[in-house]
Amino acid sequence: MNTDLLNYVPEENFLKDRVIIVTGASSGLGSAIAKSYARFGATVVLLGKTIPKLEKVYDDITAAGYPEPIIHPLDLEGAHGGHYEEMVESIIENLGRLDGVVVNAANLPTFTSFKNYEPELWGKVTMSNLQANYLLLRACLPELEKAEDPSIIFSGHKSNKAYFGAFGVAKGGLNAMCDILADEYDRADGFMRVNRIDTGPIRTQMRTLNFPGEDPNTVARPEALVGPYLFFMGSDAGKRTGENIEFDRLAGDAKWAGEVE
Repeated sequence: MNTDLLNYVPEENFLKDRVIIVTGASSGLGSAIAKSYARFGATVVLLGKTIPKLEKVYDDITAAGYPEPIIHPLDLEGAHGGHYEEMVESIIENLGRLDGVVVNAANLPTFTSFKNYEPELWGKVTMSNLQANYLLLRACLPELEKAEDPSIIFSGHKSNKAYFGAFGVAKGGLNAMCDILADEYDRADGFMRVNRIDTGPIRTQMRTLNFPGEDPNTVARPEALVGPYLFFMGSDAGKRTGENIEFDRLAGDAKWAGEVE
């Protein structure tokens, strides 16, 4: 089960001076990833649509004495290409570099049969889960190409099954996007790591909303799964690229080896 990655704990300041965008950073897995990157020295760009939640993550990071993050509110459903280009320009103007992106934001509003899926909702879900990530990465790639050790990580989700509808189709598209980018940047000149991590079920608001009959304490907290995200974002991962790391359902009391009590 890739336990070595689950238990991976980098050295202190492992990500020092790196600038990393984390989408869906306002809660759940995105929040846990962002905090772990900040703990090991990165300046994190917190991308999400709910400002109060982003501010809470910001406060948690600064209160811990980690590098001050950047809040960038953005609604992936309504943003266009110019919004992402402006964001990257602002990052470079203020921070001077971009080293990594975690494509993590997800929107699963309903489980509905294919024939009953409303076209308007289909468009919104595919926009926020697929098209928006294309626009984001297209804006980021020119700056990532300048980085010494760039990395892109996709949060995967096995959803090519009944009733996942537009979300399942979008996630399938993201899997293809990840594979295409990994293949294009697996080269001697201009190498970039591109990998995908599927954590399996974790205790998030989206999970609770879609599985109301499940005891949330029976699935792992997002903090238990940050090890692989740390590994593939940093230099210890070397030239490992194009990988799809999948985890089975972890117990509700699972902990990451680097968690601070």
